[in-house]
Amino acid sequence: MNPSNPDREPLAASLLATLGVQAALSEAQLTALLDQAKELLLRRLRRDMRAASIVASPAALRDWLRLYCADLQHEVFLVLFLDTHLRLIEAEPMFRGTISQTAVYPREVVKAALARNASAVAFAHNHPSGAAEPSRADEYLTSTLKSALALVDVRVIDHFIVAGDQIASFSERGLL
Repeated sequence: MNPSNPDREPLAASLLATLGVQAALSEAQLTALLDQAKELLLRRLRRDMRAASIVASPAALRDWLRLYCADLQHEVFLVLFLDTHLRLIEAEPMFRGTISQTAVYPREVVKAALARNASAVAFAHNHPSGAAEPSRADEYLTSTLKSALALVDVRVIDHFIVAGDQIASFSERGLL
């Protein structure tokens, strides 16, 4: 949780009022409370993505991605492993990078997809810079991963770039 976020105290106060709690919180308690609330929301959205196709309920996926990437100050490359009905098997942050780049290894992505018996995947990574525009490197990486996964009959259904509350979809832009 980002301690410099000015919206934290009103959010926490609203949450406490909803729960009927009348107490002042220390900074540590406030952080713990908001972290727990975030984790509960992530779990609920993940449950929704396991129950129905992520294509049929894209709002849950987009909300989960925004929330997961909300306070990250470094790039993270996520792989969402999907079953034959495009329901979530598992979402895994496979690679962690710096503020502006992440090294992604196609061999590891293929191994992970096979280990989970995934029939499809979606990728996501964040841009801490705040720009949700795919770079040439993002496009090349997606193409490379798509080719590697096609060899083992795993489809790539999308690649999302998350920057703050903005999300760019390769599928929607015709980049897949």
